[in-house]
Amino acid sequence: MKKLLLIAIAAAGIIFAKKKLDEGQREQALWAEATDQVDRD
Repeated sequence: MKKLLLIAIAAAGIIFAKKKLDEGQREQALWAEATDQVDRD
C-alpha cells in the first residue's frame, strides 16, 4: 500500500512539474513574439 501511495505522489509531482514547464515555455514564446524585431520595408 505504501508503494502505491509513493507512486501516486511521484506521478502527481511529475504532472505538476510538466505543467509548470509547459507554462514557462508558453510564457517564453509569448515574450519572444512580443519583443521580436519588426522588419520595415
